[in-house]
Amino acid sequence: MTGLIAFREIVLKVHSRCDLACDHCYVYEHADQSWRARPKVISPEAISQTASRLAEHARDHELPSVTVILHGGEPLLAGTARLRLVCEALTREISGTTALDLRIHTNGLQLSPRYLDLFDEFGVRVGISLDGDRAANDRHRRFADGRTSHPLVLAAVDLLRSEPYRHLYQGLLCTVDVANDPIAVLDALVELDPPRVDFLLPHATWQTPPVRPDGAPDAYARWLLRIFDHWERRERPVPVRLFESLLSTLSGGPSLTESLGLAPTDLVVVETDGTLEQVDSLKSAFEGAAATGYNVFDHAFDEVAAHPGVRARQLGLAGVSDECRRCPVVRSCGGGLYTHRYKADGGTGAGFDNPSVYCTDLRELVDGVEGRTSARATAPELSDPAALARSQEELTRVLLARLNADRTGDPDWARAWELLGAVEEAGQTGTDALDAVLDHPFTRTWVLAALDRPGEGPRDAAEAARRLTALAAAAVLRGGLDLPAEVAYRDGEVYLPTLGLLRLGEPGTQGRAALRATDEGYAVRDGRAEHRFGPAAGDARWLPVRTWSPGPDAAPVALEDLDPYRNCFARPPRLRLGTGEAEEWRLRLSGAWTLLHSTVPGFARAAAAGLTTLTPLAGGPRAGGWGEAGRHGPGALGVPYAAGVRETALALLTGRRRARLRALTEVADLYALDGEWQHPSPWRERPVPVSRLLADVHERVAVEAYRRATASPEPGGADRIHRALDRLSEAAELTSTGKRLVAELRWELKAVDA
Repeated sequence: MTGLIAFREIVLKVHSRCDLACDHCYVYEHADQSWRARPKVISPEAISQTASRLAEHARDHELPSVTVILHGGEPLLAGTARLRLVCEALTREISGTTALDLRIHTNGLQLSPRYLDLFDEFGVRVGISLDGDRAANDRHRRFADGRTSHPLVLAAVDLLRSEPYRHLYQGLLCTVDVANDPIAVLDALVELDPPRVDFLLPHATWQTPPVRPDGAPDAYARWLLRIFDHWERRERPVPVRLFESLLSTLSGGPSLTESLGLAPTDLVVVETDGTLEQVDSLKSAFEGAAATGYNVFDHAFDEVAAHPGVRARQLGLAGVSDECRRCPVVRSCGGGLYTHRYKADGGTGAGFDNPSVYCTDLRELVDGVEGRTSARATAPELSDPAALARSQEELTRVLLARLNADRTGDPDWARAWELLGAVEEAGQTGTDALDAVLDHPFTRTWVLAALDRPGEGPRDAAEAARRLTALAAAAVLRGGLDLPAEVAYRDGEVYLPTLGLLRLGEPGTQGRAALRATDEGYAVRDGRAEHRFGPAAGDARWLPVRTWSPGPDAAPVALEDLDPYRNCFARPPRLRLGTGEAEEWRLRLSGAWTLLHSTVPGFARAAAAGLTTLTPLAGGPRAGGWGEAGRHGPGALGVPYAAGVRETALALLTGRRRARLRALTEVADLYALDGEWQHPSPWRERPVPVSRLLADVHERVAVEAYRRATASPEPGGADRIHRALDRLSEAAELTSTGKRLVAELRWELKAVDA
C-alpha cells in the first residue's frame, strides 16, 4: 500500500483489569465497555503474533525505531512471567530490524524489585500515574472500597528512584482536576524528581463535557496557567511535556504530544485478545469508537494504517474543522485531542468535525503561554544585527563543514582544508583573516552550489578544490602569515576572494603557483620566477577588488565585479567595469546614499548595517528600480549599473530589506507550515503563502516611507499595507519571532503615517 503513515508507537494491552477504581478512567467509566468481553491477560499466541507483525511492519517501512508501551488496565497484574514473555518475544523478533523502545505505564501499586529487575534486563522504562499530593490523588485514584492509594504509589516511585533502578524512571502522568490546588499538585510532583511530567485533560466530549465547577469556559486554561507560572518561578525544575510542546510549536517546532499540534498520529492499540484498535481515548466517545475490525492474527499493521478512522487523524490541518483552520492558534493546539471533538449524531457538527470541547481553554492556554514567553522566545537576531551576523557566520561554517565531510579522498581539498586550520590557529590575526574570507558573501554561493551537486564529476570536484585553495591563500595573504599557500589556476587566472584576480598565464592554461605575503603586498612564484603585486592597481597581472565608502565613518563596501560566483542574481552581472565606469558608479552610489539619508534616515541606517558587497548588474532597473538579493551570504546586493540616482537609492533600500528578511529566515523561524494556508494579498491577484505576504509587506513599508519622503506616494499604499498586516496578525503560521516582526512593521508604518 502507498501513502500510509507507518505506526511507530504500539500500545500493547497485557492485562484488561485494574486494581484501582478510578472514577475518571476512560477504560472502565466511559461509553465503551468492550473490556468486559476481553481476556484478562494477553495470551502467548497474541504476544507472538504481535511481535511478528511489528517486526514485519518495521522492515517494510524501514523504521529507525519502534516504541511499545505495555498498558492495561493495570499491566503489572499480568505478572512477571507473562511480562517476561512479552519482552522476550518483542526483543527476539525485532532485534536486527530496528531499535526497540520498551515502556510500561502503571499505577505503581504492584511495583517491586522483581518487576524492576525484569525491566532492567530488557530496558523497559516506567511511567507512573499520579495526580499530585494526597488530597489531589485521592479525589479519583482510590481502591474500590474507598481506600487511598497514595502511600503505595509514593513507595513505588521511591523504589523506582533508587539505585539500581533510577535509569528506568520515565516520568509521571497527572490528570487535571480543576478542583485541586495547582500549586500543591506541581510541588508534589516535582518533589519526586521525575525525568518528565505530563498533564492530561480529562477525557470529555460535547455530549459528556468536562466538569467546570465555576461554569467558566476557560477553567482548565486558568488552572494550567497557574501551574505554568509556578513552573516558571521555580525555574522549570522538571520538563513538562504539555508546556514544552506549546513552547516548541510557538517557536516553529513540532508538537511533542498527541493531544496538541497537527502532527499525524502514528499509534495503534493491540488489545489482550489481539484485536487492533485506534487510540484508546476514543472509548470516551461511544461504544466501538476505537474499533477497526482487524486483529493481529489475520491482518497486517498496514491494513490498520489504511483504516478511515486512522487516516482521519493523520490529515494534519485538513483534518480539523473549518472553524479551527481559521484560528490563529491551530498550529499549536491542533484542534485539540481528536476524541474531545466528538458530538453525537442528530445535529449540526455530528461526529468529530468540530472544535474541541476544550476549545476556549486551549485558545487561552496557547495565548497565555505565548504572552508570558514571547519576549524570551523571540530570536535575538531579529533586533540585534550583531547576533544576526554571528548566526550567519556560523551558518556558513556549518555548510562548509558539511561540504568538507563530502570531500574525503581529495588530496587537493585536504591540503587546502589543513591550511585553513593553520590560519585559524595563527592567533587573532589569522582568525580575523579567515573570518573575512569565509564571510565574503559569495563564499556561501559557492558552498551552496557545491552542496547542490552531490554526484558531481571530476571537473566539478576540481573546481571546488580550486576555490578552497583560493580561499585559504586569500586568508594567508590578508593576515600576512608565514604559511605555505598554493593555488591551482585555470584559464590562466585565479580569483582570491575579497582581494582580486591574479593572472598567471595565457587563457586556456592551468597550473599551480605559490603565494606569500610581503612587506609591500604579495608575491607569487610560478615555477622559478617570482612576481610581486599589491593591493593597489597599476599591475597588468593584478585586478584588485575595488571599494566604495558610503560615508566618512562607514566601512568600505566592495564593488565586486570579479568573483566568478557573483552570477547568483536574477540578472547577469556586468563584466569588469572600466576605470571611468567604476568612478561614475561610485558617484551614483554616493548620490543615492545621500538621498536616502536625507529622506528616510532610519531606513538608510538599517540598510547600511551589514552591507559589505555591491555587484553591478547588466541592464536597467526593473519597475521601481529595486535591487536584487540573490543567493549568497549576507552583506551582498546586486544593483543595476544603468540605474539613475533615484532608482539606485530605491534599489539599495529595498534590496537590503529583502536581504535582511532572507537572512533572518535562514537562522530564525519566522513561520511554520508555510503554504498550508493561502492569504489574500493587496498586491497580487491570487492568494499567497505567508512567506510571500510577509516579504511583500517587509519591502513595501520601506517603499512607502521613501515615496512619501520624495513626494511620490502610491495612492492607497498605506491602506494596503495595513490590510496585509492585519492578515498577518491572524496567521496561524507565524511564530513568536514572526509575530514580533509583524509588530515591528506596524511600528515602522505608524512612524511613516505620523
